[in-house]
Order: sequence, then C-alpha cells, then structure tokens
Amino acid sequence: MLKHRGFPGRLPGTDFQFVLRRASKSGATPLVARERYADRKPADRRADAGFMQALWEHFGDQPFERGNLDAGRLSWLFGREVVPAEDPFDNASYEAMLVIDVDHARASFPDAFERGY
Repeated sequence: MLKHRGFPGRLPGTDFQFVLRRASKSGATPLVARERYADRKPADRRADAGFMQALWEHFGDQPFERGNLDAGRLSWLFGREVVPAEDPFDNASYEAMLVIDVDHARASFPDAFERGY
C-alpha cells in the first residue's frame, strides 16, 4: 500500500480520518458511491470539503493511486468528484487509480479550491 507522504492525516481539530496507518490484513475496503443527503451534519460537510481540498492540493488534476487514503472518506466523493482513472477499475484495490473530476468538484466544493479549512 502506497503511503501518501505529506497528505494530512485528518481534518485539523477533529477526528475525521483522511488516511490509514497500515493496510488491512483482509484487503482493501471497497469504494462505493455514498449518497450525500441534504440533512448531513455541518461537521460532515466540512470534513468532505477539507478532504477535497487536501486531494486537490496534493494531486491536482493528475491521476493518483488510492494507497492509504481512507475508503470511508473517499466513498463520500467517489463517483462524483473523484472518479476511476482506469478501465477496468478495481474498487477493492489499494493500487486503484483515481482522478478528480475538476468541474464537478469545483461545483460541489468551490471553497476547497480557494481557501483553507
């Protein structure tokens, strides 16, 4: 499992995790597109925006390996702002390649591209 050096471990001042410390012995948790409902808590929304900002600052518009990025946090963005960068795509692989859909991400999280969290 690739460890993304310099990537924030969590949203500052919270317990919202962004990366894993070590690979799971039973394999990578599959990425699934989670539905973001309008009644989500403000803290969850800040975590999504903070994670999107960290992805943008670390990878930009270039494809990146899933590596040690948290599957739960990625799943809130997967299929919309973060999409597969390869075909076929293995959603249960630490080596899976992803890319930010910049247009969709800017529409969903405009502040993540302009200021810090």
